[in-house]
Amino acid sequence: MAAKIEGGAPATDPVTSARLSKQRRRDTAPEMALRKELHRRGARFFVDRAPVPGLRRRADLVFPRRRIAVYVDGCFWHSCPEHATHPKNNAQWWADKLAANVARDRDTDDRLKSEGWQVIRVWEHEAAGHAADTVEAALRD
Repeated sequence: MAAKIEGGAPATDPVTSARLSKQRRRDTAPEMALRKELHRRGARFFVDRAPVPGLRRRADLVFPRRRIAVYVDGCFWHSCPEHATHPKNNAQWWADKLAANVARDRDTDDRLKSEGWQVIRVWEHEAAGHAADTVEAALRD
């Protein structure tokens, strides 16, 4: 079902809506590459898990004993400063939607930090080895 904009009109055309509905929420190629690299290096973690009970926001990777939550953010959905694109159809609706995603990310970061968690965010375009280095450094600290 297509998301609606004010006045009840669909936010996207049916073709775009169908394509977007097939977007993976987990197990994306960048996430799988990071998981494979970390696992190869001996790291063990939980996948697609809420770091804090009651927080309805799931991290891509969770290291509960170390209190580290890792998010692999997509460039489009999380407004990457290097690769973000801005749809022309229903531009204001999309601008509001993407801005809300970024605001939710910051809120999630703040909530987890207030609970004593370290939040690591990597972009989907980052090389898995580089992202794994970042996570490993946090695990060593």
